Amino acid sequence: MKKVNIGIVGAGFMGRTNAETVCRYLNNAELIAIAGGSRAPALAAEYNVRCEASVEALATAPDIDAVLISTPHSEHCAQALLAVSHGKHVLLDKPMATSVEECDRILDAVENAHVNLMIMYGQRFRVCNIEAHRLLREGAIGQVRMIEELILASGGLASLPPWQSRPENVGTFIGHAVHNIDRIRWFTGAEVTSVAAHVQRDRKSGNEASTMALLSLTSGCMATVWESWDIPSPGFPHTASGARIVGETGILELDAYGQLRLGREGNWTVIAEQAPIDWAGEGMLANVRMKSYQAQHQEFVNSILESRSPSVTGQDGRAAVAVAEAAYESAREGRTVQVKHRASLVS
Repeated sequence: MKKVNIGIVGAGFMGRTNAETVCRYLNNAELIAIAGGSRAPALAAEYNVRCEASVEALATAPDIDAVLISTPHSEHCAQALLAVSHGKHVLLDKPMATSVEECDRILDAVENAHVNLMIMYGQRFRVCNIEAHRLLREGAIGQVRMIEELILASGGLASLPPWQSRPENVGTFIGHAVHNIDRIRWFTGAEVTSVAAHVQRDRKSGNEASTMALLSLTSGCMATVWESWDIPSPGFPHTASGARIVGETGILELDAYGQLRLGREGNWTVIAEQAPIDWAGEGMLANVRMKSYQAQHQEFVNSILESRSPSVTGQDGRAAVAVAEAAYESAREGRTVQVKHRASLVS
């Protein structure tokens, strides 16, 4: 196979992002068809590709090698299983699914079908995160002892698509803070063992608005994740995807959409910086924003062509869902909850 033929499921914000990435930014890949949602016909016409009548029709199409799935969270499991059952490789949006049980079903199917599964943890492909990961792996601040992860937004739940507040899609912690959970695992190389969490709910709708979680890791590191869509305007700067990391010999201050700063021996040094996304001008397809999707999607395509596992796996997807599931259980029951690890994940 010299080229990967791609089908896209989902035609919303991320569906458009996927289409733009495949058509404008990837090597050795071609967009063949789009399905799913009322906007699919218009999106397919815009990119001059086929619009399939159903997700099943796309999954069974013989001219498609891989499927990119960006749909409501509750649909991920069924759609991934459908694609995998027809021998398609899958790039699946986060969260991998809405429960650990669903993640395990997907992983079992992928193992049996011998196809590739990659999870869209796009934060792994942003420059400040990449450089932070490099510094941590090189021991620039010594052993990591503490991490504070932040994903804070003003505007309330109304700033999110309405489907994200539907009960079947669970909540904002599993929907968004999985990025922060994954970053903790990626930065430390350790697994989360237990979670203690609290959830605050929107007074009008009763939906989750904010969650705070305290995590224990196998390395001895402790971490917090603070996720909220209930921050009054103007909001806190540098917290759309922020982190503070404490090591034995230094510290890192990270803004994934701004600067990465290293603090060591009494001084701060700017290590990396991402230019701001031009939302007002270029909009959602701004080149700065698209670069991380280019790197992520190209990794998926290359893993197929090179017959290897992708750098972000289904195990990574399951691990973050397991932590989120434990956080919700902890908040409901008022106790610390042990994380359910897949047997092959932690020895």
